[in-house]
Amino acid sequence: MTGFPQRQHDRAAARRLSRLLAASAMLLITEVVDYPSEAAELSPGISQLYTSVSIYPPTAESMTVCYGFVCRRRETLDFKSADRAALRRILAAGRSSAAAERLAIQKAVVWFDRRMGSIIGTDKRVARADFRAGDDKHNFDCWDTTRNVTSLLLVLQGWGLLKFHTVGSPHYRGNTLVLQTPHNTAVLLERATRVEWVVDMWTRGFAQLPDVMPVDQWIKQD
Repeated sequence: MTGFPQRQHDRAAARRLSRLLAASAMLLITEVVDYPSEAAELSPGISQLYTSVSIYPPTAESMTVCYGFVCRRRETLDFKSADRAALRRILAAGRSSAAAERLAIQKAVVWFDRRMGSIIGTDKRVARADFRAGDDKHNFDCWDTTRNVTSLLLVLQGWGLLKFHTVGSPHYRGNTLVLQTPHNTAVLLERATRVEWVVDMWTRGFAQLPDVMPVDQWIKQD
């Protein structure tokens, strides 16, 4: 008779373990739905941004911030609950239209600039910085801004905050025949029209709204 209470205890423990595993699985599912995973498929153009400087793509929790020109300096941005809340508020203001969402994305990039500026010293950065600025440790070149903005956009997309756009592959311009200097930028693809829009913070100074315009317009500028 002593084995019967033991079997009851074992069955009760098994039920508790089953409930615990089920709850853990539901929590995992919720996290996967809410946030991007490292295994998310990236286009070859986006993947190249990371493999070329040996860094990982962004995850739900963090992204590598590149600065110092071609990611020679780098810092990790770990998204805290306050960061997530701030970005959700910013993007919520853009739910009415594609144009409103692009404006919200501009403000999200300014949020990123301010969030990291005092940490890595880029609050001293200038527009269109390159080796001629003579201050790489406080600046982004266009490769840095392309990586950083693309990473931020991937995070926003993975969190389900982009309603009218998806993250596109970066674009390049540069034609020495017409004295157009080389330049790169992050890109958004509008879902409804399939129009590509640049999100270019390199051409603007610290905490200024990045340029947002169709790629076809951007490609002709210098």
